[in-house]
Amino acid sequence: MAMPQNSTRENGFCFAQTLNFSHPSPHPGNAGRTFGAVSGQDACGTPLSNGITSSGAPSPSDSCAEPLCSATPGEEETQLEEGIKYVSAEEEELACGWGGFTPGCLQLCNTSKGVLFFLCVASFLQGMTVNGFINTVITSIERRFDLRSYQSGLIASSYDIAACVCLTFVSYFGGNGHKPRWLGWGVLVMGLGSLLFALPHFTTGQYEARSAAEVGVCGGNQSLPCSQAASSLSSYRFVFMLGQFLHGMGATPLYTLGVTYLDENVKTNYSPVYIAVFYTAAILGPAAGYLVGGMFLNIYTEIGREIGISPENTLWVGAWWIGFLGAGAASLLISIPILGYPQRLPGSQRYIVMRVSEAHQIKDGSHKKASDPNFGKTVKDLPRSVLLLLKNPTFIFLCLAGATEATLIAGMSTFGPKFLESQFSLSASEAATFFGYLVVPAGGGGTFLGGFLVNKFKLRCSGIIKLCLFCTVSSLLAIFIFFIHCPNMPMAGVTQMYNGSALPSGYLNLRAACNMECGCLQETYSPVCGSDGIMYYSPCHAGCKKVFEDHRNGKKVYHECSCVNKTLLPGPGPGHARAGKCTSSCVKKPLLLCFMFVVILFTFLSSIPALTATLRCVSDRQRSFALGIQWIVVRTLGGIPGPIAFGSMIDKSCLLWQDQCGEQGSCYIYQNSAMSQYTLIAGLVYKVLGTTFFIVACLLYKPPPPESAPGSSDASENGNSDLQERKPSLPAEEDI
Repeated sequence: MAMPQNSTRENGFCFAQTLNFSHPSPHPGNAGRTFGAVSGQDACGTPLSNGITSSGAPSPSDSCAEPLCSATPGEEETQLEEGIKYVSAEEEELACGWGGFTPGCLQLCNTSKGVLFFLCVASFLQGMTVNGFINTVITSIERRFDLRSYQSGLIASSYDIAACVCLTFVSYFGGNGHKPRWLGWGVLVMGLGSLLFALPHFTTGQYEARSAAEVGVCGGNQSLPCSQAASSLSSYRFVFMLGQFLHGMGATPLYTLGVTYLDENVKTNYSPVYIAVFYTAAILGPAAGYLVGGMFLNIYTEIGREIGISPENTLWVGAWWIGFLGAGAASLLISIPILGYPQRLPGSQRYIVMRVSEAHQIKDGSHKKASDPNFGKTVKDLPRSVLLLLKNPTFIFLCLAGATEATLIAGMSTFGPKFLESQFSLSASEAATFFGYLVVPAGGGGTFLGGFLVNKFKLRCSGIIKLCLFCTVSSLLAIFIFFIHCPNMPMAGVTQMYNGSALPSGYLNLRAACNMECGCLQETYSPVCGSDGIMYYSPCHAGCKKVFEDHRNGKKVYHECSCVNKTLLPGPGPGHARAGKCTSSCVKKPLLLCFMFVVILFTFLSSIPALTATLRCVSDRQRSFALGIQWIVVRTLGGIPGPIAFGSMIDKSCLLWQDQCGEQGSCYIYQNSAMSQYTLIAGLVYKVLGTTFFIVACLLYKPPPPESAPGSSDASENGNSDLQERKPSLPAEEDI
């Protein structure tokens, strides 16, 4: 039977040429499975070949011409006339391209896997930039622009502030609009934010590292006018905040519309896996940011300029800006293919009719309003949409649980490298690399494993919430590891007196008889490790009179240091010191790193299950908007206050502040015991709250009654329940 050149919207076909339907295969095992042989081309310009007998269910990447249902020969014509609605090919464009430019080669990417690839690249770049590079270079930016920890916390929180401002608008209107266009423009804005973040490097003067060798060792010229020592670079924090604001604006569609776009275009069973892969890329991004950013920090910020200090020196500022230039350019490029995707993928309509609702049932039945096809398309429905979500206690408590987890993730990701740097006496680049090694297997593996478990055990909404509860309790138990800490490396005049006696907490005494005549300046901080195993504020404060360079490693070695006792470390004779911090030999280091790994693993293990539970406990038409509201709650209560609160706590544990002619700058040395105690208290509070919220969400969840579902559980999983209601005589399709 010849058919006109039309496409069908309901069943997801996108035919553009004459279609010829033949009779189905008479084989009894294939009856109800073959719709007819289809010949011609689809709207994408690619040949169609359908009606092939298949023994398995379609995969998420099947073409749009795959049949949805079958018919016996006698019913074929009636079913075609009654079950298919004809619309013009121009009414809905399903081809991949930009405007009228839709070359056939692009249609190879016009699948759910193609979308997943480009969204993974975008989320990888977002994670690498916002959660990787920024957290890696935070110490260098503080040092370069004279910022305090709470100011750098404000920079980190600007991302979440922008997201809160944009989320309602983007999730509500973007959820009912052309999602790929919102996503593409968002990635482009994110790229502009990265380029803006690197701008201060090019608009400021050259960084001058005032090493002790330049100012002079003991007995040298120690004059350093305050006009040169002090600076007003801290005002550049507003440029960094604006760059982060653009990052937040651009990433807003990515984790709301991007997730729902994937969920709408794949089979329900596959959705957690697709989302897990998407979020795994977002987790691997920060890990790559820590590793690559750590490499860049080993390059001096003024590339090509000779400098007399090494990366281990606390005055060293690495090339923090290179990563932002590369990530910004890559984001601009990746936005182009995302902008070319259609509003929905070919064949995606089949997965919508297959889906069985697991939305929480509200007592007054108001949740049924969201089933109206016209609901949510105008601004007047916005208050009603918000009210429906507020009436859903499962959704509310899942949001609150997500906020508690986000607080810890945001705080630890921002200041985690600084924690390792202080506890283990590492340089900024070494700490960033260490933290990257933790995040790659723990964060990335936990994220993917969470989605895999949901798919493997085919968990329903209540089971998913119980899995989240188990993960939260496990991480709660592991967080007690912060009871232990590595002791501070002894520093003369800061943690102890020069004669080895205890120094009252909060007091500095950098002057002693051995350096009294040196005229040392407190503004010049350049720690050295003495041959006695004690750190000193600078070579001058160690009483060193001569300096040489070790040609084996390029580090400076200071001799004739009057404050340094007889040698305990290998070196050229007594009374010498080497540039940089003393190496920590903390025996608790492996144990601390192991349990930090467990905390990160179980924290990220619950992320995809919690997201999946959020998508399932609300109606289909509210999914994008629900994710938007959830992100607002998570960022307002977690992402924004998290870095600020952690930064303030870390500032309280500071032992030695930078002194710029009486003005307090960034922190040089932290008290490790206080830092661990504050981290433990914050972790316990938020993990206990998260556990409580997941318990309440599980207890209050009310699934739909069995009779309200379009079919049985098995049928819904197989995606044929809707079709079976209309054609009960049709056999069910096998699950793969």
